[in-house]
Amino acid sequence: MNLNNLFSKIKNNKKRLGRGIGSGKGKTSGRGHKGQKSRSGYNINKIFEGGQSPLHRRLPKFGFRSKKNIFFKEIRLGDLEKIHSNYINLNILKANKIISKKIKYVKIINKGNIKSSKKIIKLNCTESVKIIIKKLGGIIEE
Repeated sequence: MNLNNLFSKIKNNKKRLGRGIGSGKGKTSGRGHKGQKSRSGYNINKIFEGGQSPLHRRLPKFGFRSKKNIFFKEIRLGDLEKIHSNYINLNILKANKIISKKIKYVKIINKGNIKSSKKIIKLNCTESVKIIIKKLGGIIEE
């Protein structure tokens, strides 16, 4: 093997711009005549539509984020097992650190198991939770 036998499989056929008429990319170097695109440092946003009102401004606004969600929390049926008090309300949930102090609305959902619930619950519940608690002898006050 000699150095004159070696060759690279990678070929660099990069066109040399601005090297005379015969090169095929002389004079304007493929940029056309005048205008913003022909100048150096040209850079425009992808969303720019040439002065036409852009798509993101033509389309209507939509969507909504409820402020209530910041203060709302769903708790599971299984979380009620951790409370040893017979009466359950918002303040007792905060005292047992099941919910944070900023929460103002709570709803009990049907997830987790509960063995005995002879408790008085003063919170919102789903229909399935109401049925379960009433079967176990609990009382729900909304």
